[in-house]
Amino acid sequence: MRPSYNSRAVVTGAGSGIGRAFALELARRGGEVICADISLSRAQETAALIGTDAHAVVCDVARREQVEDLALFAELTFGGPPTLVINNAGVGIGGKPVGNIGFDDWNWALGINLWGVVHGCETFAPAMKAAGEGGFINVASAAGFGAAPLMAPYNVGKAGVISLSETMAAEGVRVTVLCPTFVKTNVAVDGRITASATTIADTLMRITGFTPERVAADTLNKYDRGRLYVVPQIDAKVIWRLKRIAPALYTRTLGLLGRLAPQETHELTGV
Repeated sequence: MRPSYNSRAVVTGAGSGIGRAFALELARRGGEVICADISLSRAQETAALIGTDAHAVVCDVARREQVEDLALFAELTFGGPPTLVINNAGVGIGGKPVGNIGFDDWNWALGINLWGVVHGCETFAPAMKAAGEGGFINVASAAGFGAAPLMAPYNVGKAGVISLSETMAAEGVRVTVLCPTFVKTNVAVDGRITASATTIADTLMRITGFTPERVAADTLNKYDRGRLYVVPQIDAKVIWRLKRIAPALYTRTLGLLGRLAPQETHELTGV
C-alpha cells in the first residue's frame, strides 16, 4: 500500500516552500489537493501549477474557526474526509534570549507553529477515524529536539509538534513527523528573526540546505512505509544521536556556542 498515491489531501502552508512541494508531489502521485495558505494569492499560484485537481483556500491555522472551515470545505470538495492532512504551515523566529522575546512573539509563533498543528489534528481526526482511513504528516524541525539557544519560541513549538505526533502514533493514528534542519525556503525572510540570525540562517541554508522537493518526496515515501520520524539531513541525524547519547554535554556545548552568538533585543515586525 502506498497511501500517498491517489490521495485526497489537505496541505496547509501550501503557498510556498515545503508546503508547495508537498502539494505538487501529491498531485504528481495522482492526488487531489486542497492548497491552504494564509495568503490566498500564494495558494492560488500553487493550485495553478497543479491544474484541475487542486483547490486554493485561505486559512490562518492559528485561528481554530478557520481550520474548522477548512475541514468543512474538504468534506464538501472531496465528498468525504481527506485521506491525508499535512500540517505544514509554520513561521521562523529567533535571535533573542528568553526574557527579551516578549509575549507578542511567543503568542504569534506558538499560535502558528504549535496551535496550528493542534487545530489541524484535533479538527480532522474524528471524521478520518470514522471513515477508517487516512493519516497525518506534521512538519516539525530538528529544533524540536536540538534546543539551540536564542530560538526558544521556535524550539518549544516544534518540540510540541513532535510530542503530539508521538502521542497520536501511540493512539493508533497513522502519522509521520518531519524534522529537518535547513531547507531552502523563505522561512527566515518571512519570519521574526533578528538581522544577525537571518544572515547566519541564510548562509547555512544556502550551503547545507536541501530543496523542498527533495524533502517532500522523501517524507511521503517514508510515510508510505509507516515511518514515525523523518530526519532527512546528516546534521539533524547527528544532533538526534548526540542529544540521546550525552544530553548534558550536548546542552553545555550549545550553551558555550550560544554565548558566542550575537544577541539583539530590538523589536522586529513580522510578516
